[in-house]
Amino acid sequence: MTDTPTMWRRHNDSTDLPAPRPFLRVYTGPGTLDALAASYERLLGTERDMWFTYPEKNLALAAVGAFLLIEGTEETLAPFRATHGTLLVDSARAYLERLAAEGAEITEPLIKVPTGSGFTARHRDGTVIEYVEHRPTEEGL
Repeated sequence: MTDTPTMWRRHNDSTDLPAPRPFLRVYTGPGTLDALAASYERLLGTERDMWFTYPEKNLALAAVGAFLLIEGTEETLAPFRATHGTLLVDSARAYLERLAAEGAEITEPLIKVPTGSGFTARHRDGTVIEYVEHRPTEEGL
């Protein structure tokens, strides 16, 4: 994996997303992301609509339908396995405020991520969800 982020998204801004887009997480080992994404494309009859690297975490990710495929070593994937799912939302900050008002525990603060910004929260029932918003990069990607 390179130190330079690589990114392709069919839609690079979730600001006008009418409802959160849920992603089921699927973890995969090094060098397997493309084959796994192709398998999900055949299974679902749809093409991936996102692919990017996250050099700071030594990960590569792709989205196919409702699946978020996350490639890394066991060591780099370990911190992410406790998260049950990801929600792509219109505004991470708005969800952060709503979750705090509902008594959720913010387990990872709002930070910049390759696709925009995001945070992780443990809901009062114990479910751990990553909330992310997508925004265009400086390069317009």
